[in-house]
Amino acid sequence: MWISTSCEFSFEISVPTPFILMLRARRGPDQWVAREEYDVLPSVPVSEFTDPYGNVCQRLIAQPGPFALFCSAEVMVPDQIAQAPGAPFIEIQHLPTEALSYLLPSRYCESDRLYALASDITWNCLPGYDQVAAVEHWLRTNIRYEPGTSPVPVSAIEVRQRSSGVCRDLSHLGIALCRALSIPARLVVGYLHQLEPMDMHAWFEAYVGGQWYTFDATQSGRKGGYVAVGYGRDAADVAIYNQYGPPVFPIEHYVTVEELQR
Repeated sequence: MWISTSCEFSFEISVPTPFILMLRARRGPDQWVAREEYDVLPSVPVSEFTDPYGNVCQRLIAQPGPFALFCSAEVMVPDQIAQAPGAPFIEIQHLPTEALSYLLPSRYCESDRLYALASDITWNCLPGYDQVAAVEHWLRTNIRYEPGTSPVPVSAIEVRQRSSGVCRDLSHLGIALCRALSIPARLVVGYLHQLEPMDMHAWFEAYVGGQWYTFDATQSGRKGGYVAVGYGRDAADVAIYNQYGPPVFPIEHYVTVEELQR
């Protein structure tokens, strides 16, 4: 399916403020970017680099006054999320090197503290995909999805204690539970067609059966329409923007995602 995405963030800057941005859709075998527009207003010098996780990022210094970011794209993505019940657990010695960092505890995913819970959730599952599917089902039935309730990232342990959170929070707990079972798992941020309420979205992927599979405890079906912008260990790696100096928050932001007929 073809998806049109756009986002716009508006700020009021008081002092020259360095930004690192992550707004461009990822390129990959399951995601073809046919058209893209990216603008900053007013125009300032921008440099681009690729971070350790393959995300394309931009660096700039916003000057005092109104400042806005705009990015849009037309992207072809799968109509349905790939599923693979029974796909096997991959033993650590056979994992690709780039997956190894997604096994370790990270700032928001304390997998070293969740082995007992992960084992309880998956005690009767085949190792691999079925374990991750059980984690996703447990999240959906035990952690309330409450959009707009968590303005800053919280850790997997905190989400477990609260029993509620935004998409990013449920993903953090899912990632930590997978890593506790020695299954590589990573956070993905981007867009989702027909998300309610519409905003940027987060979900997680797990590496089983020799490839990455998408899991999203906030959604009840297996529909497609996911557009990935960034991958990372947790929210610390995949912020849409980071700014340095006095805190700056958007005074307005808009996100739109529409299906295109092509």
